[in-house]
Amino acid sequence: MDGVTPGATGVRATARIVAAPEGLPVLEGDGPLALRRTRARGAYHRVTVVGAMSAPLGGDRIAIEAEVRSGTRLDVDSAAATIALPGRGGERAHYDVRLGVADGAELRWLPEQLICARGSDLRMRTRIDLAPGARLVFREEQVLGRHGEPPGTLTTRLTVHRAGRPLLDQELAFGPGASGGWDGGAVLGGHRAVGQLLVAGPELSERPAESRLLGEHAVLTPLAGPAFLVTALAPDALLLRRTLDDVLRAHVPGFGRIFTGGDHCVPAVGSR
Repeated sequence: MDGVTPGATGVRATARIVAAPEGLPVLEGDGPLALRRTRARGAYHRVTVVGAMSAPLGGDRIAIEAEVRSGTRLDVDSAAATIALPGRGGERAHYDVRLGVADGAELRWLPEQLICARGSDLRMRTRIDLAPGARLVFREEQVLGRHGEPPGTLTTRLTVHRAGRPLLDQELAFGPGASGGWDGGAVLGGHRAVGQLLVAGPELSERPAESRLLGEHAVLTPLAGPAFLVTALAPDALLLRRTLDDVLRAHVPGFGRIFTGGDHCVPAVGSR
């Protein structure tokens, strides 16, 4: 753990994972992000992120880093949904994810949903660096508000580089602190669950995916590299997960239904 520092402006903490062919030489987590070595799935090392306290709260700055070394397969999931909550002073919370995947390595990053509760303000940034021969399955899902409540404010940025060159760079903003139109027909259209699935690997150079609609509120888009992006909307987390599950089963050979979270969103554990 790089250090957990509580204070008037929130908690600052960074958790780290390093996966190598021989195991997990670095598995450091504390404070809001506890990391657990869990039962492997075949050839994959597996790590589960457990929320040890309520986070992120307003004013928190938390981060998680994962490095997957050559010849290694790593599967990262989470034990429950992450719930962004307002802090006492109305400050914005920050959550950074930094992932690196080497040649001949594979990362499956499959956490549970991020729920933005009423009054929260979260800035989430994800940076992924892929070597030319790296493989990636990356899923992110956001639920805007708990049941029956309006959403908090969420700004996310996803940046992906392959072989040092940009593959994807996009920013999304939702909630009362976002610019006008985020809930209109051209963006969410009244839906409260939004998700993305990014799949990358050298085999897609030979068998590139084709752009197409996946039902009424999902689309598959090939990227300028051996990768594709699926973006989906749904009225709730259950239907969103089903849509992304269907894509994984259809487009990732041998993937199957491996998720631990099932179809239900479990509240984060712990308190602060």
